[in-house]
Amino acid sequence: MFRPEEVATAVELLDSSLKGDDDYRFLGAYDGDELVGYACWGPTPGTVGTADLYWLVVDPARQHRGVGTQLLDAVEERLRADRCRLVVVETSSREDYAATRAFYERRGYCRVAAIPAYYAPGDDLVIYLKDLGHGVLAGTTA
Repeated sequence: MFRPEEVATAVELLDSSLKGDDDYRFLGAYDGDELVGYACWGPTPGTVGTADLYWLVVDPARQHRGVGTQLLDAVEERLRADRCRLVVVETSSREDYAATRAFYERRGYCRVAAIPAYYAPGDDLVIYLKDLGHGVLAGTTA
């Protein structure tokens, strides 16, 4: 589902992380020696206890088997250990991302904003947040 420029960005983040940049953290999901999914996240600059989940990717042949849920749970566990308060996820409004949006909503993420035509005409940026147990989103409507 990713455009070429999105793939290039993901590769850049991984390269940056492998060179020792602490801004991006990665976690892989494996079946034996085969990478079947990964997550990339990091602290949001200029905030206290907020993190961005940049990528959550699962091989299409492995989707709907719990890999994404396990990755997301592991990321959230690490963020809680780092005393993170909020997780921010940005995704697309395109129809082919409907399952992605539903995935986050089923896992307690609240849709809090949309920016029309952000990615392209007819492709809005949809922003989700999750409170990691500190009650900061009480009263927020999706």
